[in-house]
Amino acid sequence: MAGRITPAAGRYGGRSAAERQAERRGRFLKAGLDLFGAGPGYRATRIADVCRAAGLSSRQFYEEFRSLEDLLAELHLYINDVAQRAVLDALPQVRHLEPIDRCTRLFRAYATGATADPRHTRIAFVEVIGVSPRLDRQRLDRRARWIDFMCEQLDDAAARGEIPRRDFRVTAAAFVGAVNGLMHDWAVGWVDATRDQIVDELLLMLLGRLKVADERADG
Repeated sequence: MAGRITPAAGRYGGRSAAERQAERRGRFLKAGLDLFGAGPGYRATRIADVCRAAGLSSRQFYEEFRSLEDLLAELHLYINDVAQRAVLDALPQVRHLEPIDRCTRLFRAYATGATADPRHTRIAFVEVIGVSPRLDRQRLDRRARWIDFMCEQLDDAAARGEIPRRDFRVTAAAFVGAVNGLMHDWAVGWVDATRDQIVDELLLMLLGRLKVADERADG
């Protein structure tokens, strides 16, 4: 009979329980992305707002998440994963380039992944800040991963003799901090610039630092 659950397959309306759960979770994530990233923002959103936007009940919300913060935390990880995939997808295509060109291409890939959707930018650089010690740890953990990635790329270039060997961790930490700070100010409207202008400015900082290191080594 149509619409009946069969005990053997656990299906309803042609979909398994796991498929229905994934669809519900996706609707909550989409609602959170819209409400946190486009307005009114995480702090002005309530669980009832998310349920209304998702077209689901609060009971269904609590079957997926313990709290509104859990929803924000999952979205923050998802957005970082989108940016990370963009960089990793670009990496094989730039390995043969000189360090300056390689860094340029990789950072542009990151910027596209992190800012192509304005909702992603708002959540990653604004909404997660200061929410709780747990989210601060999550945010700083992801920042540390980007610092490690930068150090790996620069250490690899040094091992190939493309740039002088040194400890790149301070440079990487300073650059990642600048990215987070400028992206925050841009997302909240404190900096009047296009995305391309923001990316170009950050690239000038990074590439300028690498060029200074090269010039000192040559001297």
